Amino acid sequence: MPRVYTCARRLDADALDAFCVLQKGFTDQFVYYDKESGRHFMGLGRCIAFPSLSDFEFVNQGGEDIAPILFSFNRFDAENPAPADTLFSTFPRLRFMLPEVVIIEDERGRFLQVNSLGPVYEGRVDRFIRHAADAPRRMRETIPFTVDEGDPVAWAGQVAQAKEAFATGRIQKVVLSQQRRLHAEHPFSSKDLLVNLIDGDAVGTVFMYRYGDVFFCGCTPELLVRKQGNRVESMCLAGTIGAGQNEDERAALAQALMDDPKNRAEHEYVVEFLRQVMARNCYDVEIPTEPGIRALRHVQHLHTPVSARVLDGCTISDLASQLHPTPALAGSPVGEALMALRTIETYNRGFFGGAVGYVDGNGDGAFSVAIRSGVFDGEMGWLYAGCGVVEASVAEDEFAEVDMKLKTILSAFDGGQ
Repeated sequence: MPRVYTCARRLDADALDAFCVLQKGFTDQFVYYDKESGRHFMGLGRCIAFPSLSDFEFVNQGGEDIAPILFSFNRFDAENPAPADTLFSTFPRLRFMLPEVVIIEDERGRFLQVNSLGPVYEGRVDRFIRHAADAPRRMRETIPFTVDEGDPVAWAGQVAQAKEAFATGRIQKVVLSQQRRLHAEHPFSSKDLLVNLIDGDAVGTVFMYRYGDVFFCGCTPELLVRKQGNRVESMCLAGTIGAGQNEDERAALAQALMDDPKNRAEHEYVVEFLRQVMARNCYDVEIPTEPGIRALRHVQHLHTPVSARVLDGCTISDLASQLHPTPALAGSPVGEALMALRTIETYNRGFFGGAVGYVDGNGDGAFSVAIRSGVFDGEMGWLYAGCGVVEASVAEDEFAEVDMKLKTILSAFDGGQ
């Protein structure tokens, strides 16, 4: 088993500014930036990858008592035999990736962590701290673009296929998605999109995985699982409506969503799925009987929070693997829905809809669902968004819902000028 050495020091600089100045020297980059909780983790370089956390052993070399941070980016349907697009195909199939450098910001403060397979060279830590302290204030940039329009006729055909699957009685819900091609008017960088998502009005957790010149990024409102000690959190997020143009419209739309039988049924599939997973792995499970509303910039969702205490021996990886994909990403039952999607959708989703997150050396961490996202090469990219289809779904309404959801990843091209 390889032994990892880690050394963390306090960082007296803005965390994102520090990342922006240090990232120039690294082609591998990892970000999990929870805008709401204030937990921010940004990794640079790859020290080593591990197939599982049971293979991981570390030595804290001094400085702050901060466990190493590993990142994990997982595909939506890793066993799908259909080829992914050329951008997603470039990413290696690795489970847990330990960066050389990690910038950490949470309730304990801001830190810069250096990881190594041999004892950490103190001069390297000093150099990174010095460069971070001199980081200039980041700047946002608008990137003009065009996006290929979707095909409503083809979409209607896919919705019809899903409903044919319902007729067998084996499937009650399928989550269909769309893939749209984006063309930028001039080259852009992963840093450009990252800064716009973090400093812009997108709500949720910003994530990014860059490998060489290709990067996957987005901002998701959907937490899959978070673990700290024996406490775990998750959420059911399913059922969607617009956000409205003002507060009165927002409130009226939220009430319409709460009163809509189709969306409530779609949401309940996810609630029941999480209830079963938590019952197998946890105790003191708390799931409200009625959903609330999670209001975002462009849409609103039905939202049910989940909390529990995890049984001894059950890891965050165990929970994530049992929870992903939920009926909010695949359909219900999940296995049958996945098989239907392989037939209905004309592409492999790659990381879209996958579980992305971080785990520290003590076993705590968080995973989110990689929605509202896209994959890019700095000149073009593919955008992804999806919606749940049930028997009562109307193809035109679901097509409009996809357009609403795409606005989040498109905000990554808006510099706010």
